[in-house]
Amino acid sequence: MAMTWENAEANWEEFKGRLKTRWGKITNAHLDSIAGKRASLLAAVQELYNVSLEEAETQVASFEQYTKDIKPKTAS
Repeated sequence: MAMTWENAEANWEEFKGRLKTRWGKITNAHLDSIAGKRASLLAAVQELYNVSLEEAETQVASFEQYTKDIKPKTAS
């Protein structure tokens, strides 16, 4: 099962580290702007790496497979 962006928002601190590992040009300011939103990540990848929307989609889809192990946090 692929990750969901609801999980990304709920676990944003963990995702931020993985995003920086995957896309080294992403800064903390970008991460603050992205804030767990897939569309914002796509736009950042397109801009920072000068790739098409289709290529950004491919890269983000690959990242989603890589992060599918992250489960949503549960309330204690």
